[in-house]
Amino acid sequence: MPAPRKVALLIETSNSYARELLQGVRAWVRENGGWTIRLTEQGRGAAVPDWLQSGWDGHGVIARVESAAIARRLLATGLPVIDVSAALPTLVFPRVATAAAGVAELAADHLARRGLRSFAYCGDRRFHWARRRGEAFAVAARARGGSCALFAPAPGTVDEEIETIARWLAGLPRPVGVFACLDRRGQQILAACRQAGLDVPGEISVIGVHNDELLCELCDPPLSSVIPNARRAGHAAAALLARAMRGRRVPVELHEIAPVGVAARQSTDLGAIGDPRIAQVLRVMQERAASGINVADVLRTVPMARTALERRFKSLLGTSPHAHLRCLRMERVRELLVRTSLPVGEIAAATGFEHAEYLSAMFRRECGLTPREYRAQHATGGEATPGSDARRSA
Repeated sequence: MPAPRKVALLIETSNSYARELLQGVRAWVRENGGWTIRLTEQGRGAAVPDWLQSGWDGHGVIARVESAAIARRLLATGLPVIDVSAALPTLVFPRVATAAAGVAELAADHLARRGLRSFAYCGDRRFHWARRRGEAFAVAARARGGSCALFAPAPGTVDEEIETIARWLAGLPRPVGVFACLDRRGQQILAACRQAGLDVPGEISVIGVHNDELLCELCDPPLSSVIPNARRAGHAAAALLARAMRGRRVPVELHEIAPVGVAARQSTDLGAIGDPRIAQVLRVMQERAASGINVADVLRTVPMARTALERRFKSLLGTSPHAHLRCLRMERVRELLVRTSLPVGEIAAATGFEHAEYLSAMFRRECGLTPREYRAQHATGGEATPGSDARRSA
């Protein structure tokens, strides 16, 4: 048997995204074996540890390369390195990162479905990934017929940044949907709204990225967030490093991982919809789409003329009630395919499809892939168990 490969993981454990990356690496190691892992406690952006630079007899590194200084020190080791951060604008190592355009599309779509046409992005000027998300969000907002204001507060203390954000928010048109570059920035935006006396979600809807569940639920109100597929990113990074350690060529290029969906919470509730009746319809759809309800079922819960529903719905959201319901169901199917290992037949039953064959046909028509092909592209082996929790996308 060949000796195990010694691999260093320079990944912090202080946030949910990084922990999910580590879970993805663990899944790859369980599937393939042959690695001895060295993981030490460190914060995001911490310096490369001395032991890695002074004679460690390892074979490869998966790292969050957060600065040029970290990149230089890792290059000096002469070891294969896979970068699982998008902090630097220039690629130094092969990189695995969340797709900026995919995140922006999900955030813009989520806000647009709440009837919003004014959008804004609050980023962080220090990081390349934050700038890319803002640029992609502006494109996604314009594609939905909206305007988009881009902003990044000057770095300072938490209180200084909140005050700067509050002044910016006060000057935005309302109602407005604000996309935060990550959940911690979303937490600051919600604090700034309270400071400025702005109602969330009535005047300002807020959505973040990473779906750090503890942080999001501790926000007031709880923060909606785009769910990345960090486990798949960690799994993909491990596979690339394995190739490099076998002496195979791994080009210095970007490997983007599509996000999973949106965890909807109160910060983007339907309070911004100007039509209370349509807001009620949307809540019913959001809560019951996976049960297989149709437009007639919705109208039995929220009585109104179907022609009036169609007209008002189209005016506010730019789509039909039937298309909106179909989209909600497909989102739930996609999330269950990625975040659980439920068989397709059980997913069909859980999302209101009478037959798995009908689900598969509709899924292929909507997504261009069969459910099994979609799962193979987006899920990570060993990452989920039947019945594991998957929050509904909306």
